[in-house]
Amino acid sequence: MMDSLYSAQDVLLCDLCKIAALQSHCEVCNINLCKDCVGEHLSDSSNRHNVVPYTQNLYTKSKDLAKDLEELEKIIYPAYEKCSIDLNSERLDVEKHYEKLARDIIKEGECWQRDINIIVNKHLTEIDGMKTKHMAALIKQEKEVLKVTSDLKVAILDLRKILKSYDTSITSTYHSQNAEFRSLPPKINVSLPSFTSHQISIEHLYQMFGSLSTLSTTIQEHDTVLKASKTMPCPEHKQLLDKPKLTTTIETKYELLYNITCLDDEEVWTCGDDKSMRLFDLQGKLLKTINTKSGNVPCDIAVTRSGDLLYTDRETKTVNIVRNTEMQEIIRLKAWIPYFICCTLSGDFLVTMKTDNGDYSKVVRYSSATEKQTIQFDSKGQPLYSPFYLKHISENKNLDICVADNGANVVVVVNQAGKLRFRYTGHSTSGRSFNPAGITTDCLSQILTLDNKTSCIHILDQDGQFLRYIDSCDLHHPRGICVNTKNYLFVTECHSGKVKRIKYMQDIQ
Repeated sequence: MMDSLYSAQDVLLCDLCKIAALQSHCEVCNINLCKDCVGEHLSDSSNRHNVVPYTQNLYTKSKDLAKDLEELEKIIYPAYEKCSIDLNSERLDVEKHYEKLARDIIKEGECWQRDINIIVNKHLTEIDGMKTKHMAALIKQEKEVLKVTSDLKVAILDLRKILKSYDTSITSTYHSQNAEFRSLPPKINVSLPSFTSHQISIEHLYQMFGSLSTLSTTIQEHDTVLKASKTMPCPEHKQLLDKPKLTTTIETKYELLYNITCLDDEEVWTCGDDKSMRLFDLQGKLLKTINTKSGNVPCDIAVTRSGDLLYTDRETKTVNIVRNTEMQEIIRLKAWIPYFICCTLSGDFLVTMKTDNGDYSKVVRYSSATEKQTIQFDSKGQPLYSPFYLKHISENKNLDICVADNGANVVVVVNQAGKLRFRYTGHSTSGRSFNPAGITTDCLSQILTLDNKTSCIHILDQDGQFLRYIDSCDLHHPRGICVNTKNYLFVTECHSGKVKRIKYMQDIQ
């Protein structure tokens, strides 16, 4: 009986001669061989060979096929199945999100309409009051004129009688009233009220009404699902250390050290009480010094996605950028003073600012020199921020905007559209007072803020829930704070001029 391997329907031939039926297989070269061609193949000494019977190769292939089947059934197919479920769930969530977005805009429009009606009715009431007062004055004057007119008629009749009577006794006693009547009653001159409308363009109203963030779409590969054994732990697999560790101390030589921002994982920019901004490596070596264009003390610093340095100058009311050694002013304000600044994931930057008279504060988003968004009031028209100037700012990975409002002892967090998400006023059960200064966020969208009162750091989750303190690293008068991509925390000490690097997270292996 002919072996099924060589059935007439499908004869497998040698890969070399293409004539004889195969019998062997070289596992190294992955080539099928007949009996006569085995010797010729082995005579090639340039490569190592491992020739086995083809039936053994079939068994090996069967094992590979079984392994592939197992991977398809137990790993790949379930991964795609989960992906399909997740996409369906995401689609439903997206639909709900857009429905809520539309409801929020409609609700805001209704609020505007109510407010406009209140304003219109208030003006109408004022008009009615002015009209009533004006009409009363005119009626009073009209009555006075009618009374004098009546007296004039009597005087005229009396004179006519005297003239007709030719009675000298009456004529001799006559007393003229003309002098009294010559003085006409004073005329009331009224400056009639007028209405002056403020010419607001549709574009201006559109900006005042609110802003929609742009739709941002990125592609994320699903490597972690199918190749879990070969990938590094994802950020969600990190956890807070039970006891944070002080790993590095950098001496900056500032008399007063204020703020810090990470250029990369090995270098940090700092600024303090003089005109210089200094770049240090982790060994404390001074790499670069840049002086402000005006010679003033920089208020705050930030690094753009391309590695350029931004700084604010509250004396000149400017935001400036340093590209290599070239310095350029990109924003100059008039009635507002810029203070603290941060760069966003989209490439924009956010600036906290207050008015010259100190009555109002706000956050403004810029794309280069173009103002894109203003965040100042909540949905009830109340100020989101106190008027005091110390307001450090950071954008979270979930695109929330986090402000440490030192003047109000609160951390204010709004979403990307500027709507209030929550306020954090300290960990209530601890009994500690709370006075936030610097603020930053990390890869898990956790919020870290300095507390001036206790020289500790509060760690919150992205929804404002307190997680824990960092109070074991001998911090004294901390002021500036930032986190690099390796999840190391950098803190400036104002009076000592030191930068302290702290490890507060660990990777789950």
